[in-house]
Amino acid sequence: MILALDVGNSQIHGGVFVGEEIRFQFRKNTKNTNSSDEIGLFLKSVLRENGIDPAGIRQIVLCSVVPDIVHSIGSACIKYFDIQPVQLQPGSKTGLKIKYRNPLEVGSDRIANAIAGTYLFPGKNLIIVDFGTATTYDVVTAEKEYLGGMIMPGLRISMEALELRTAKLPAVEILTPGELVGRSTVESIQSGLFHGNLFALRGITEQIRQDYFHGQSALVVGTGGFSRLFEKHGAFDALVPELVLIGLYRTLQLNL
Repeated sequence: MILALDVGNSQIHGGVFVGEEIRFQFRKNTKNTNSSDEIGLFLKSVLRENGIDPAGIRQIVLCSVVPDIVHSIGSACIKYFDIQPVQLQPGSKTGLKIKYRNPLEVGSDRIANAIAGTYLFPGKNLIIVDFGTATTYDVVTAEKEYLGGMIMPGLRISMEALELRTAKLPAVEILTPGELVGRSTVESIQSGLFHGNLFALRGITEQIRQDYFHGQSALVVGTGGFSRLFEKHGAFDALVPELVLIGLYRTLQLNL
């Protein structure tokens, strides 16, 4: 079995692969103060509670956009699993032609998404939209050229900014609103967060098609924790919430 870990700014998103199939997934809130023992004990516990023997984990692969926690996770993998994890980082084999001016700047989670996208949808132009702590757009050609993308504040960051920077606007639950025009402050914030991102999604993806694919077809792939909010609104051609984990699995295969 293979344990894949996507270490984000807000959460660790993990999954266990049996063969090429994800057996189960889990999430854990992250803090920079997480020690290797806290992480190791959590990983063993969450595996056992889901009917998986930690001793059955043979390989661990991870990506991280939080450098301060990478050492703790690596130490936890060695101490609690006796496994040196494989990390997706500059120098890893990806199968992509990265066109960023400085390839070292691209977040490893974005590269993992692109790896998975080209694996799941070979020969397709791709626009990958990840609704996580930040909302990211990544553009990949049918020839596996990673052209770059966009980074925007995520839904939760936007909501928290409204709460912190205004006198009377409250924190709200992020959900799909019943209608466009809210009839209370809470409904108005919820509608603004949802529809602002939905209309941006439609407009940005269409402009990317025109500017970078010259109007040719491009598959819009949604992923990330908030992507399911937009599932029933025709925003995506495909929704793959576990895309980054699939990318990590493929990274391990490419770097064996």
